[in-house]
Amino acid sequence: MKITLGKFDPETRSVPATFKTGEIAHKRSINAVLKSDGSYDAAATRTRAEEVGRGVAAKISLGVIGNEPEPAAE
Repeated sequence: MKITLGKFDPETRSVPATFKTGEIAHKRSINAVLKSDGSYDAAATRTRAEEVGRGVAAKISLGVIGNEPEPAAE
């Protein structure tokens, strides 16, 4: 699974993430990990994303998560 993280949003304390395996891409925000001084911890957030990714992979294998259907042409 390939995991791509976006820019930390200090207002929501989250990071947009894309989890991609094969042709399936799942996008969602994940909670960022903050250091004791309140600053963003990129390395710990990457580890958190990998933990979330294991759950996403399990849901993909069960068919719970798939690609969004294409919008109908007008």
